[in-house]
Amino acid sequence: MFTGIIEETGTVRYIRGGASGTVLDIEAEKVLEGTQTGDSIAVNGVCLTVTPGAGHFTADAMPETLRRTSLGKLRPGSKVNLERAMLCSGRFGGHIVSGHVDACGEVVSMTGDGIAILMKISAPQEVLRYVAVKGSVTVDGVSLTVAGADDMCLTVSIIPHTAENTTLGRLHPGARVNLEVDMLARYVERLMNFPADSGKKNGGGLTLDFLAENGF
Repeated sequence: MFTGIIEETGTVRYIRGGASGTVLDIEAEKVLEGTQTGDSIAVNGVCLTVTPGAGHFTADAMPETLRRTSLGKLRPGSKVNLERAMLCSGRFGGHIVSGHVDACGEVVSMTGDGIAILMKISAPQEVLRYVAVKGSVTVDGVSLTVAGADDMCLTVSIIPHTAENTTLGRLHPGARVNLEVDMLARYVERLMNFPADSGKKNGGGLTLDFLAENGF
């Protein structure tokens, strides 16, 4: 589990393999502190199991990961956003991020808005249905607040610190980004639409009647 607060940007040293599976070797520093073999690091928002080395770590990306994310587009020299799995004793600065990317989006535009950058991203319906203005979304592993949304795109506002300390400030129109929606929205939808079950008093779903009967 992650928070979407990027700890550092790393650099891809080499990539080995192809569509059947890839090994990524990434140069890093801060995220290696206390990291052991088998620990999780989010790379551009994708949770990967790592093997740390001296100044770098390696991680396997299976075919499903390559199909659903932009990791397959990385090349030696590419910069990536890195975050270690969260500690229970740490500050929860972003939102609950699983590192399980829902889909890729495409940057449509990046425009100045005072000190910030407004990034407009086209996204599939399977993502947009869970996006709400002032809600949270993860873009390449970065926890961001949704500034706008319609049936084709979502818009996020990037502050100078985020632009300077993540890869988002280096993106351009046409770039593909990994998107993960707020998982709480998925659970709410599941509760609301769970198939009716005649054996349960509330019919198996979350209804207004059920909430009223239970004091809500």
